[in-house]
Amino acid sequence: MRRQRATIAAVATAQGEGGIAIVRASGKLARHILRSVFRPSIVEAEYESHRMYHGHVVSESGEIVDEVMAVIMIAPNSYTREDVLELHCHGGTACSAAILNRVLQCGAQMAEPGEFTKRAFLNGRIDLSRAEAVMQLIGARGEAARRASLRQLGGGVSSFVDDLSKRLTDVLSTVEAAADFPEEMDEPLVAGAVCEAISEMAAEIEEKLDPRAARILREGASVVIAGRPNVGKSSLLNALVRHERAIVTDIPGTTRDVLTERVEIDGLYVELSDTAGIRETGDKIEILGVRRARGALTRSDVVLLVLDLSEPLTEDDRALLRDADERYILCLNKADLPAKLGESSLPNRERVKLSAKSGAGVRQLTAAIHKKLGPSGEEGLFTAKRHIELAKRAADHLRACERALKDGIAVDQAADDLWLAEKLLSDITGRNATEDVIDAIFKNFCVGK
Repeated sequence: MRRQRATIAAVATAQGEGGIAIVRASGKLARHILRSVFRPSIVEAEYESHRMYHGHVVSESGEIVDEVMAVIMIAPNSYTREDVLELHCHGGTACSAAILNRVLQCGAQMAEPGEFTKRAFLNGRIDLSRAEAVMQLIGARGEAARRASLRQLGGGVSSFVDDLSKRLTDVLSTVEAAADFPEEMDEPLVAGAVCEAISEMAAEIEEKLDPRAARILREGASVVIAGRPNVGKSSLLNALVRHERAIVTDIPGTTRDVLTERVEIDGLYVELSDTAGIRETGDKIEILGVRRARGALTRSDVVLLVLDLSEPLTEDDRALLRDADERYILCLNKADLPAKLGESSLPNRERVKLSAKSGAGVRQLTAAIHKKLGPSGEEGLFTAKRHIELAKRAADHLRACERALKDGIAVDQAADDLWLAEKLLSDITGRNATEDVIDAIFKNFCVGK
């Protein structure tokens, strides 16, 4: 509690050189610190909230530390709902460190990781799911992850969970009324209504649960380019990353290892890997490359199996096609040459005709990859691991109650699962979160946020 009353401070911008750096302080001493360290170019009797002032940060002896822009945000209209001071100085470690030290001299304490956002949560400005969205937004990989984080920050998860909690509370009220006034309420009718309501809620939660799509949004997707030697895998990698990253020759076995590039495909962050040509070989180095290629195929979200349209299928092609599951897209390359590959012999998998050399068909391929990777974060989609685990357990308890009621268990006896589901949902937004849970979440934040 004493820590909550302290004024905290930290550098809020990333380390390293840049145009500006921001030193942030939050707490009751914010205005005192402003008056102590800041000398405005134009002296005013009182600093207006949310207005930028030009001036200098000065040392205790009056020596200029740096030229800055200062802004004070008066509670409750600030990020933390406390008085917040920001000093915008020249970028670089030396300037921001000197100003932070000056702020600490005036009574502030060094902020812990995520402590500004933690105070925003503890002071009721945001719930726990929105607080987690802040960190997701900072670490967003790709445009789709950014948009999904913004939806969560704007209340996508919160509104969905709050609506479910209210409906579940209504159901629990009905259950309690049935237990308190059994002579006035028909239990079979109550059980039927409860069963219908919780089945609908469980289905809504399950519809939003897609751990694979959530993982891809958070961490990015793995897309592997595979095929026998000399079908154009490296050329396709270069076409997708839009520069010559891989060496391209007509010598089979040029690529001996897995070569990985990071790209954005229609807003999704993707690790794109070019693998060694997979074929039977006696070359010891090439054997290692083939082994690594097969390992990459096992771990990938999408496999781009490259086939040469200008040549008939080989035994190596057929061996690869036998493993083609739903993750595979058949990339029929060298479409600019006369076709000799019989497409009727190919398995029923998504396919794209293209020329990695000219770029024809590459745009259609990126669209096919995006489609394979699944939804990019629909409204209310759970993306945080913690949310997914809690929501799944809540849905499981709702289903358990539904099964119990259908088996003829008394409504009040089956209601234990409803109470557990309600608690799990409330844990998502942090309504009843314990101090240990809160600390565990915020320790993963960066300092200054």
